This record gives sequence, structure tokens and C-alpha cells, in this order.
Amino acid sequence: MTDQNGEAMIADEQSFDEGAAGVVEPRATTPRMMRGVFLVLGVCFVALGFIGAFLPVLPTTPFLILAAACFARSSPRLENWLLQHQRFGPLLRGWRERGAIPPKAKLMALGGTALGFVLFWLGGHPGPWLMAAVALLMLTGLVYVFTRPS
Repeated sequence: MTDQNGEAMIADEQSFDEGAAGVVEPRATTPRMMRGVFLVLGVCFVALGFIGAFLPVLPTTPFLILAAACFARSSPRLENWLLQHQRFGPLLRGWRERGAIPPKAKLMALGGTALGFVLFWLGGHPGPWLMAAVALLMLTGLVYVFTRPS
């Protein structure tokens, strides 16, 4: 979008579209709105990660990785806070720099997956096809985790 002199307008300025019956409405995809969406998503992912730190069935690190990605698009201050966090910062920086997963986290993923499968098998009494599908899905996740650098 350009102004009267033909110069590009600042991206942070909100732009408008003319809607039905000539009503002017804010454009839904402005960068400012998307930053707000990413900020809300980042806060939600941090909350889920925090809950996951206390519940063994909910993973923490993947939610914090997603939160850092959202904050990178919305709030450099919150992104920096996560990346410099005493406990989670090294994991997040390692993932961002090298796609790395520490050996301890790999073993925890293996243990959690095995426990989850046993609970699924004992609690659900699945048929052979469902059991095979769930096992294949879990093994796919484990293969991904164990093929990442440490």
C-alpha cells in the first residue's frame, strides 16, 4: 500500500477493507493482529508446558519449543526469557541451533512411550489392528526422537 507520494506505508499501520454495504472493517491478516495471535498461542503453549512439568502424561519441552517459535514472531522479550531460562533454556537453544535432543530426554521419551503403550494395552483391551496402529505411531515418534543429534 502506498501513500499520496507513492511511498510505501509502514507495515505496522492497520489497513482497512471496504466490507458489505460500504462499511470499512479492519483487514484480518494485518501483521499486528498476527503478532497478537502468536502471542496468545505462545502464552497458551507455556501454560501447557508448565502443566506438563507436573503431569507425566503431558510433555513439557515440545510445548516450550512451540512457545519459543510463537514468541519469535510476536515478542522478542518473551522469546529471550524462554531461551535464557535456567532450566529450559539450554534444551530450547540446543533444539534451535542443532535440532538436538539430550540423551536423558531420549530415554525419558522411550520410557514414557513404553508406559503409555502398556497402559493403553491394559486399559483399553484393543484389537490387533488398533494395537498395531498405535504401536506403529509410537515407534515412528521414537525413531524421530532417536535420530536427532544429542
